[in-house]
Amino acid sequence: MSNKILVVDDETEIADLIEVYLKNENYTVFKFYTAQEALNCIETTPIDLAILDIMLPDIDGFTLCKKIREHHTYPIIMLTAKDAETDKITGLTLGADDYITKPFRPLEMIARVKSQLRRYQKYNPAHSDTGETSSAATEDNLVCGSLTMNIKAHTCFLGETPLVLTPTEFSILRILLENTGNVVSSEDLFHKIWQDEYYSKSNNTITVHIRHLREKMGDSMDKPRFIKTIWGVGYKIES
Repeated sequence: MSNKILVVDDETEIADLIEVYLKNENYTVFKFYTAQEALNCIETTPIDLAILDIMLPDIDGFTLCKKIREHHTYPIIMLTAKDAETDKITGLTLGADDYITKPFRPLEMIARVKSQLRRYQKYNPAHSDTGETSSAATEDNLVCGSLTMNIKAHTCFLGETPLVLTPTEFSILRILLENTGNVVSSEDLFHKIWQDEYYSKSNNTITVHIRHLREKMGDSMDKPRFIKTIWGVGYKIES
């Protein structure tokens, strides 16, 4: 069964270009030029990944991203204007997993889509086309105090309260839990999640996701219960 990709962009040339390249990879594409059309689709159609433009004629991409995150955890990739750093941070804060800067190279877009789907299906066996479970999930539960993660079920609880995490947030927290007591550098986190994508010290993608994780966990950066910042090095969770 092919993955279902939602594409929302009011620039018809860009939306059509994305559709062509995705279909060439045998993805099923649901293409819309307005956010409201996309919302109508989401209500009735199971989606595996969404590509959202920020500037839409009715509802902006940020609001659409937020609405999707109210009920769904599949990956979201935002399309942002060139060098719009604020847009990137806002999108990540609202629950997006990645962003693509316009103008973009179609093959890079395809690579990012594949990367997000691969991670989502790896940590969400129910969404995998093969139904196979990663060998990394042989130990189902990761526990640190009141924080419990079940890798196989893709669930995370803080005490009795479920944490609704995006695929990227889940991946970051899993890596930190798997390395409890040890510092994981921002660079290592980035490469483990995005693998062959480019990292630089000015990249604040991990920082934004960590901040969002802390907000969901009710954690404080000054007096953290879980995720601690080791300045100039990275992050760690202590047992």
